[in-house]
Amino acid sequence: MDGMSLLTITVLAVFVGFEVVSKVSSTLHTPLMSGANAIHGIILVGAIIVAGQAIEPPVLVVALVAVVLATANLVGGFVVTDRMLEMFRGRGRPPSSAGSSAENRGKEWRP
Repeated sequence: MDGMSLLTITVLAVFVGFEVVSKVSSTLHTPLMSGANAIHGIILVGAIIVAGQAIEPPVLVVALVAVVLATANLVGGFVVTDRMLEMFRGRGRPPSSAGSSAENRGKEWRP
């Protein structure tokens, strides 16, 4: 494929990706992020394999840059997912295990 075809595919993929993700409801963002984190983990493993088998210096440099970027993307995805889960937990709610015992049933939790 020539460069123009690759650029066209990339631009179309960006537009389609933006449209698909912008239409996702807020309740589905956390599962979507979890799935994206799994994919980013696979990409990181692939980048590490390529870096380990690189013979030529330019390939090694590009592979190491891919490892760094994939790691940043993976860690950032987990941070965002954790922040989203904190938003769903709420501020004054007790941990989920506090209301599960029989002695705590019927009692109101107060911070």
